[in-house]
Amino acid sequence: MDGLRTGEVAEQAGVNIQTLRYYERRGLLAEPDRSNGGHRLYPPDTVALLNVIKAAQRLGFTLDEVADLLDAGRRRHPSADLRQRAIEKIAEIDRKIADLTAIRGTLTEVVDARCDSLTNCTCTDCPIPYLTIATTRPSGEPA
Repeated sequence: MDGLRTGEVAEQAGVNIQTLRYYERRGLLAEPDRSNGGHRLYPPDTVALLNVIKAAQRLGFTLDEVADLLDAGRRRHPSADLRQRAIEKIAEIDRKIADLTAIRGTLTEVVDARCDSLTNCTCTDCPIPYLTIATTRPSGEPA
């Protein structure tokens, strides 16, 4: 029987063996054939498929999204699915960038104001609403 053993696939794809088994359980990889000795034997294109999966993850797609994209590709129907998902992923990334930009701005204000405590800051222009935190009990009653 021809095929690549688990360690060979893992090494060539730059993943660990547990990742291969996890991808099998998730349905991203088909269950491989077995040798007479019971060793998994993966088809040679498994390394290329793993590279595609890892590339999609680097682009921000979750494993569920990758599984859906692979499934759509396996059906061999012409589809704008990847294009539409990429457009949606760009919008998601833009939202994250906006959130991170806002967080960075607030952190810059904290640094510029020389804030020294999350709950009891002594700086005069603290951008963090520490007074609300410091004067409220867990039940919502004022201290």
